[in-house]
Amino acid sequence: MDDVVILGGGPAGMLAGPLFARAGLKARVLEKHRDFLRDFRGDTVHPSTMEILDQLGLLERFLRRPHNRIDRAGFRIEGIDYAVADLSHLKTPAPFIAMMPQWHFLDFLKEQAAHLPGFALEMEAEGTGFIEENGRIVGVTLADGTERRARLTIAADGRGSIVRSGNILPLEAIGAPMDVLWFRLPKVDDGSDALRGGIAGGRMIILIDRDEYWQCAYVVPKGAADAVRKQGLDALKAGIMTVFPEVVIPSGVLTSDDEVKLLTVSLDRLTRWHRPGLLAIGDAAHAMSPVGGVGINFAIQDAVAAANALAGPMAAGLDPDQRLHRVQSRRERPVRIVQAAQKFVQDNLIAPALAGKIARAPMPMRAIDRFAILRRIPGRLIGLGVKRERVRSPSVGAWPKLDCDREVEAL
Repeated sequence: MDDVVILGGGPAGMLAGPLFARAGLKARVLEKHRDFLRDFRGDTVHPSTMEILDQLGLLERFLRRPHNRIDRAGFRIEGIDYAVADLSHLKTPAPFIAMMPQWHFLDFLKEQAAHLPGFALEMEAEGTGFIEENGRIVGVTLADGTERRARLTIAADGRGSIVRSGNILPLEAIGAPMDVLWFRLPKVDDGSDALRGGIAGGRMIILIDRDEYWQCAYVVPKGAADAVRKQGLDALKAGIMTVFPEVVIPSGVLTSDDEVKLLTVSLDRLTRWHRPGLLAIGDAAHAMSPVGGVGINFAIQDAVAAANALAGPMAAGLDPDQRLHRVQSRRERPVRIVQAAQKFVQDNLIAPALAGKIARAPMPMRAIDRFAILRRIPGRLIGLGVKRERVRSPSVGAWPKLDCDREVEAL
């Protein structure tokens, strides 16, 4: 039997597992896919996450991996560009957002964790239900009928988590007015702006620089994705050109509906993150809006908070159940604050924009653009969040000293 079984090989699970293993515990991560190679996932690694990597002695080798850096953000409304955030002033080891495909980040964590004796990762291991005995969760059942038992089960399996079904834990919906169509566009220009966002003519587009192509987020009203698809791909391309006329879309691009994927946006949270033997973290505990791109970083913060509260006592042989509430007590307030900020942006910018009711930038955006010092406020909220964590869980040994140059050459 393991000490900890973690459902989900996303950012929360792939950091929580190594942190518990680092404390001398047996930690097993269960990931339902055969690899991490899934497109259109969060690619933003924020300064708060890189602080955690720095505390673990992993930041230097992480930054040797290919990535782009963003320390400022802007937004275009009806053809006028506004500066809306500045991260360059942050007092932190990496005062920028590292743009890296999430599968590279997860592979990086997997490679580092592989050197910890207590860590195990199972791919193609989908958790489908919990094992309950005497009112306590004691493990999970897998799709193949096998079981994985543990002293503690952590649900880090995203907004589709099994804790959100069957009344395992109570859920509170906050709501989001939009969904997102994701697709790729070839990058013909130099991509000097690594992140572009804009609104025009009732359309909202985000372009994310992935070196060789743009990852495009075409924001649509909630539930309107099918109607937008029926208008055809030419209408989709025209919408992009309405917001970004300088973006070149060559012929032969976006020729099939299969190239366009739907991201259903949620904004919600569990009102209780735990029950005996079970803890939910990351998107399983609180689905974040794409606004600010902070979901991955809140998942990382949750993983650190969980290890800080539980790894030491569990390594000492203590019952984790009496301490599970400490994780929610620590993390719920930051989640509520940022979700409130996301809802404000959704209600006051995104929903009116999609309804064609935004003719000029809202007053707060104009003020932030005019006064550079104000850009530090959203820069800090995006970059560091609220009440960020510091690694305090015990370590029975250091991370291995590896040849970073050799690691990069092996990519």
